[in-house]
Amino acid sequence: MAMQINNLRSLTIAVCFIPLLWVFFDIAFDNLGPNQMQALHIRLGDWALRFLWITLAITPVQTVTKWRGMTDYRQLFGLFAFFYASLHVLAYLAVDQVFAWRIIGIDILESSYIWFGLIAYIIIFSLGITSSKAAKKSLGKSWKKLHRFIYIAAGAAMIHYFWQLKGNLAEPLFYLLIIFMLLGFRAVIWFKNKQLSQMMIPKGRASIDTEAD
Repeated sequence: MAMQINNLRSLTIAVCFIPLLWVFFDIAFDNLGPNQMQALHIRLGDWALRFLWITLAITPVQTVTKWRGMTDYRQLFGLFAFFYASLHVLAYLAVDQVFAWRIIGIDILESSYIWFGLIAYIIIFSLGITSSKAAKKSLGKSWKKLHRFIYIAAGAAMIHYFWQLKGNLAEPLFYLLIIFMLLGFRAVIWFKNKQLSQMMIPKGRASIDTEAD
């Protein structure tokens, strides 16, 4: 059983690298189109967003299937979101701007959508470097609070994605629908758990708390 789980994890990791190999293939065979730098930048950003969405989908899937082993895959997909987001940022700095820091600074100041991308990446970076068990143990209760910022990262990433696109908005609208569904699921679970916790409070204690107020 343990061997099967390890094989499944290894297969998952291999599959997560396929988008990067696909990008390398398109670079090698000149399939990125007329504006190759922009295409490379956008492709890596798209995959960062997709892996972020997959990460957010793990909790609903785990809730429905009751498979606790999904927690490890949430961390795995989150790290790949961080990986592709880092490549996306690196492509912008090294390929698009060739590390021209003055131009980069002006671009950031003049382009509001980059602000949201920067916010999303800072959060994803923070979550990525604190994803280990050692970091979780070190941060204690603060770890869970920090990792809830993933929803802010998702919102900032969506704004970043919308503002930089022109023309066909079918794909970003599809991503927006997914994030609304995922956040809606979380809201329902939170409300359900809150109602359940209120039902478990003894009536005597509830009346005492009311009198104390």
